[in-house]
Amino acid sequence: MIRSHSLDSQSCIRVAWRTAAPIALVAVFAFASGCSKQQAAPPPRAAVPVVVGTVIQKAMPVEVTAVGNVEALSTVSIKAQVSGQLMDVHFKEGDFVHKGQLLLTLDPRPYEAALAQAKAALARDKATAVNNRLQAERYVKLLNEGIVPASQVESFTSAADASDAVLNADEAAIKTAELNLEYSTINSPIDGRTGALMLKPGNLVKVADVPIVVINQVNPIYVNFTVPQQYWPDIKKYMAQGTMRVKATIPQDTGSPEIGTVAFVDNAVDPTTGTIHLRATFSNSDNRLWPGLYVNVLLTLSEESAATVVPAQAVLQGNDNSYVYIVRPDKSVETRNIVTGRTIEGETVISKGLKPGETIVLDGQTRLTPNAKVEFKNGSDEKVPADPPAKN
Repeated sequence: MIRSHSLDSQSCIRVAWRTAAPIALVAVFAFASGCSKQQAAPPPRAAVPVVVGTVIQKAMPVEVTAVGNVEALSTVSIKAQVSGQLMDVHFKEGDFVHKGQLLLTLDPRPYEAALAQAKAALARDKATAVNNRLQAERYVKLLNEGIVPASQVESFTSAADASDAVLNADEAAIKTAELNLEYSTINSPIDGRTGALMLKPGNLVKVADVPIVVINQVNPIYVNFTVPQQYWPDIKKYMAQGTMRVKATIPQDTGSPEIGTVAFVDNAVDPTTGTIHLRATFSNSDNRLWPGLYVNVLLTLSEESAATVVPAQAVLQGNDNSYVYIVRPDKSVETRNIVTGRTIEGETVISKGLKPGETIVLDGQTRLTPNAKVEFKNGSDEKVPADPPAKN
């Protein structure tokens, strides 16, 4: 009886456990469910501070960029026209010289002597010519009186004519001697900057030998550059209407660009490169452009009157496209793929993807994701228009 009673107690315990276990599991699942609901509802993310701007419409120039090479307006190699010893140099290497300024002096003494000799020969031959002419006139009178034969008259007349020819030769010799003496001093033929002196005083200078010095005219100055042939219709059109403006920027020079105008367009397209050679003239009053220097050239062809424009820092680069962040009226953002055109002075022309009046993010894009909320750092009163104004 006692064992039978014990078995009944264990049975009661098993029955109680079976009854209590489902209730406990329900309580555990209910607690777990409550925990999962609390984790699925995190607090909202804070708005990202950004700088915003507005897509605008404005006139933008149509420009072509190129690399140009600076060329002197005129280059003169100074060579001697007479031989002689170089006596004096009247300038310093690198000096700016003016047209007509004395540059070099050769030893003038041989040419002074040659000039004196030529003048003496002229004086001698002039006396002979006068005497021969008087003799010829005297024999003409005697011939008229029938005293001398005609052959003698002809002989004296020929001698007088020959003396006149000698006089002409003497005068030419004097001019040559004067010219040679003049060539012994060399003056600058242009305004320009001198280069290195190739021969020093004391050296013997030969006629048309190596240049003694080279002078470059740098005020004004040329810049040569090329543009692709597809711009030829615009170049032809705007050259006919007036001058085309060119800007030249010197690399690593923080100064403002030099302004010039197109002075020459070549008469043929280069078949090997498909480009057209142009030359622009710059006043170069500050001597910033130097022969041989490479510069960045910006040629203004025309102007687009109603271009869609954004600041260049708003444009981001993806793997294969450009995009910007657009701010919606509720201050959330979305990405918008765009097609960009040229960038001029920090402003980018948008060919496709944006409309004037839309609000875009200019700074702070690195922390943004699509649909993120933003706040404006550049003004708490900024408002995003609900609908951008439509283009007419």
